[in-house]
Amino acid sequence: MARKISFINYKGGVGKTSLIVNTAAALAKLGKRVLLFDFDTQSNASIWLLKLDRWNKINATGEGAIYSVFDPGRAQVKDLVIPSVVEGKAGEKLLPGLDLVPTTFNLVDLENEYNGDPKRPPYLVFSEQLAAIEANYDFILFDCPPNILRASQCGVFASNEIYVPSNPDALSLIGFTLLVEKLQKFHQLSASFRKAAMGPAAQVHGIIFNSIKTGIDIEVPKMRMQLRLNQFKTAKRAAPTAKIFETQIRDAMIVRRAVALGLPVALVSAEAADVGAGADNVVNDYRKLANEMIQQVSA
Repeated sequence: MARKISFINYKGGVGKTSLIVNTAAALAKLGKRVLLFDFDTQSNASIWLLKLDRWNKINATGEGAIYSVFDPGRAQVKDLVIPSVVEGKAGEKLLPGLDLVPTTFNLVDLENEYNGDPKRPPYLVFSEQLAAIEANYDFILFDCPPNILRASQCGVFASNEIYVPSNPDALSLIGFTLLVEKLQKFHQLSASFRKAAMGPAAQVHGIIFNSIKTGIDIEVPKMRMQLRLNQFKTAKRAAPTAKIFETQIRDAMIVRRAVALGLPVALVSAEAADVGAGADNVVNDYRKLANEMIQQVSA
């Protein structure tokens, strides 16, 4: 079955979407079958990978977006998957193996406007439908907003692992701490809906330092994050194998250019052709992170 991983931190602005999109692409480049769910109402991952013209068509009607699973409730998750989502100008598939379930701005209505069956919360509806396609993938990744509200709950409830994108600052540490507290409350809330076959509720398995600017010494922030992670592991509020990933993602102009082009960085520049072991660029950062994820044992 697929490894299901939510990327989330209670601090926004940590570069979560660029991290998850480019890591998903790196996994696909390594031959893995990857499905990315966009649960962030800002829709950044969807707009990035679909480009604006394709995304606008979905946004105009809401058809094909994840919210249609809940309202009007006739859609099925399996029917929303856009296979090999990254396309060239002529519609050619540029990155086979990276699929997307997109979102649009109407996902915000899941938080306030949606009135479903209280005995079947959105995260349960989603998880049941996801089960129909899990076997098609090696990795299923959830891009979650910086909270544990209904949209994030869908990804978190379905996940087996949680990765925390972080910057080397105090706010990322605070966001991580708050995330673990909120996770515990949600797991208690949703425990009665959890079936044994789903495995245990997802805990933090990894912290990834992202968007590291040149010349910044991250050793002190990293040490503080490690101390907090150790505290959570001792208290059994993080996975026994949880770690700070060795791979760090540098801040690079090419990442911003990739967004504008509607492509993952691995498809943008001459750097993408140089991903050997000695390559020193952000494309290789994502490749190394993807390899480290593959080797990370899910406990």
